[in-house]
Order: sequence, then C-alpha cells, then structure tokens
Amino acid sequence: MIKINMFSSADKVAGQGVGSAYKELIGLLKDHFSDEFDVKINDFHASDLSHYHTIDPQFYLSTFSKKRGRKIGYVHFLPETLEGSIKLPAPAKSVFYKYVISFYKRMDQIVVVNPTFIDKLVAHGLDRKKIKYIPNFVSTENFYEKTAEEKADFRKKLGIPEDKCVVFGDGQVQERKGVDDFYKLAQTNPDIQFIWAGGFSFGKITDGYDRYKDMIDNAPSNMKFTGIVDRNDLVNYYNICNLFLLPSYDELFPMSVLEAFSCGAPVLLRDLELYRAIIDGYYQKADGFADMNAFINKANQDRSILDDFKKKSKEAANQYSEENLSKIWYDFYTSQYNIANGINNE
Repeated sequence: MIKINMFSSADKVAGQGVGSAYKELIGLLKDHFSDEFDVKINDFHASDLSHYHTIDPQFYLSTFSKKRGRKIGYVHFLPETLEGSIKLPAPAKSVFYKYVISFYKRMDQIVVVNPTFIDKLVAHGLDRKKIKYIPNFVSTENFYEKTAEEKADFRKKLGIPEDKCVVFGDGQVQERKGVDDFYKLAQTNPDIQFIWAGGFSFGKITDGYDRYKDMIDNAPSNMKFTGIVDRNDLVNYYNICNLFLLPSYDELFPMSVLEAFSCGAPVLLRDLELYRAIIDGYYQKADGFADMNAFINKANQDRSILDDFKKKSKEAANQYSEENLSKIWYDFYTSQYNIANGINNE
C-alpha cells in the first residue's frame, strides 16, 4: 500500500470550498481505494507521499523533513485571488503573499483545480513541468436531485410558495463573490425570492465586513441570508431553486457550481475566462448585472427556458463525477509514488 499523508486544516473553517473539495477527495479515496492507499490525516510519521491542502505554518516547517516523501501541493488560491476576500495591512499582506508562493515552491508537484492557473504559477516562478490540472468533483451521494414531494416539503418549511421563483446563491459573503449584485437583484425584483447561503468564514477580517453585516441586517423581505449552512443541508437549497446564480468576479473551480450541477439546478454565472476553460456550454453567461437581471426576468416569465439548462447541468455533473475522477486520482498518486521511487511510469 502507498502511504499518503494529508495535511489540512480546511475543515476547521466552515463555508469554504477548499474544505468541501478536501472532504470529497478523502471520501473518494476511502470508498474506492482503501486497499491501495493508506491515508493518514495530519500525521507527521514517515510517508511515501505528503499532500498539502492548506498552507499552515506548521505544515510549511514539515516540508523540510525527509519523512515527508514526495511533497504535493494543492493550489486553491493565489495571492491575486485573495484580493476582495480578506483585509490585511499592506506590510502584512506583502509578507503573506510571499509566504504563499514560498510554500508552493517547496512542493515537488503542484495540482491546480483550474488550468488557467498554470501560467499564473509559472509567472510566480514555478516550474511548468511540475504543475498538473485535476478538476474538482462532487459525490452524487451528497448532492443529487430530490423528488418533487421532497422539494415541496422544504419549500413549505421555508414558507416559500411552490409557484414562486427562487434564485439561490452560495459562498462566503464578500465582494469577490458578487454579493452586491445578488443583493441588488433582490431589491430590483421583489416578486422573486433570493436566498444566499454563506457567511463570514474569515470573521471581521473579511474585506468589507461592516458594510455586508449592515446589508444582512437590513435585507429586503425577499432576500434571505441563511448564514453558513452545513453541506448536508445545502442539497435542499439547490433542489428548491429555479436558478442557481454565482455572480463572482473571480473563482478557481467553485464547488458550489458543481453541487448545483449535481442537483440538476440550472446555472447562471458571470462570464469569466476561467469558466470557459472548464465548464463552457453548461451554463448561461452574463456580462454583468443587466444581463443577470434580464435572464432572471425572462426565466421567471417563461420557466420552460430553464429546461435546457437543467439538462446541461446533468451533463456537466456526469463529466465531473466521482466515478470519472477516481481513476484520475488513482493514476496520479501511483505515478507520484513511482517517480519518488525511480520507477518508470510508462
């Protein structure tokens, strides 16, 4: 068995996509390869492979130990993608950003969840040959389409009429996620129910914390902020929405979009270059607020136009399924073990 040590604190902070991706991978390895891989969590004993999911200082120090075997870094963000997420004083920000890149440079192999990040990492001084793209995925055991009766029951629980149009969004409450546009859409369309699941995962250092706290406290009646929702409950919200909207200005490979796909929810996204590289053709594009508002109103007037997007979501879910990704991860870990031990991968 190949000994793999996972280093992660991703599940300590609720409401983050990094934690969701980490949990999905651990579940995949446990369900599919328990006889092939001996997986440990935050264990500092000797291992063949060490896979770093988060960049904690104690993990950084561990990279200098020969016990770590071949070191694999999982890149979920770059310094530039943190802009609009956390607020730090300029000197602290500079130090932290340099630390992030230094951590990645300590790795023998880098895994990115979006291919557009490869060039950006190279620009930061990393070796292109050491970077591999492996997309995120979600398990259909956790995210799936529920029955019409189950959907109606959850709508009733929330006090939402069955015929009312629901637009659902999910993510941390921060500027980068496009929460301002989501909020403005709710103000502009009082006849439509808007729901945002997510909170302040970074607490008061969230960029714009005071302003967003005020928005939440004074939201219109058709705009519901749920706070951070447990992943086991999120499936219900994806199932009752007529449309999933993520108006982010910057993303990597958002787990929320994959979760929406897996539940069969039609998806509306801001038109970002990084989406074109991974999920082009599976969602409705919008250049900005006006486009989002126009499509939402069109869909509210004629719900049948969402049927095609529902089919596209199911197609995307099949492409990024646990079954498809299980072989990719098996081959990846096996090849990394072979490289570490001088075994020809051909």
